[in-house]
Amino acid sequence: MKPVIALTKGRLEKQFLEFFEGLGYEVEPLLEKGRKLQIETKEFSFFFAKGVDVTTYVENGIADIGVVGGDILIEHQPDVFNLFPLPFGHCRMALATKRDYQWPERKKRIASTFTNITKSYFKGKGESVDIIKLEGSVELAPILGLADAIVDIVETGTTLKENGLVIEDEFLSFSARLIANRSSLKIKRDQLVPVIERFREGARNE
Repeated sequence: MKPVIALTKGRLEKQFLEFFEGLGYEVEPLLEKGRKLQIETKEFSFFFAKGVDVTTYVENGIADIGVVGGDILIEHQPDVFNLFPLPFGHCRMALATKRDYQWPERKKRIASTFTNITKSYFKGKGESVDIIKLEGSVELAPILGLADAIVDIVETGTTLKENGLVIEDEFLSFSARLIANRSSLKIKRDQLVPVIERFREGARNE
């Protein structure tokens, strides 16, 4: 059986394909997939999912290896082998709020998709805050008055700027990571180790 690779859809997918092509692998079927969520190449079976779901598929052995943002691993702590960083998908976690915002005397309200990371961040500062979980477009929360600030992933900062938000603090940096299913690394060792080492060498050379 071919090794099964789970890829995070969207930005990481595109960056991965550039990296993957640079390693000399076949990428045409992946570039021409359209809306298909599963693709076969000569050497691999690929499928595409949201980042959090990639970790679930890898953890449960549906995929042997996966490519996912480091933020997902810290937030959700899946039971997978976190092998090594890949040379793309660079971003950082930031606390952001409206420009010249006057923080209230009451307990702060912070909106985020990354509730565990947010809780850990404020705990490290010795602060107790109310965390509001949102799924996407968290920039709206301070604009509409739902929250005082947000904790979110930042790549270029353009989205924050266009929505009148400024970064108060940056506290974690991430890149894409290669992860693996624990059982697959034992059962398919002969198949997977050469692939993983090729990825590792490619990551070192960038």
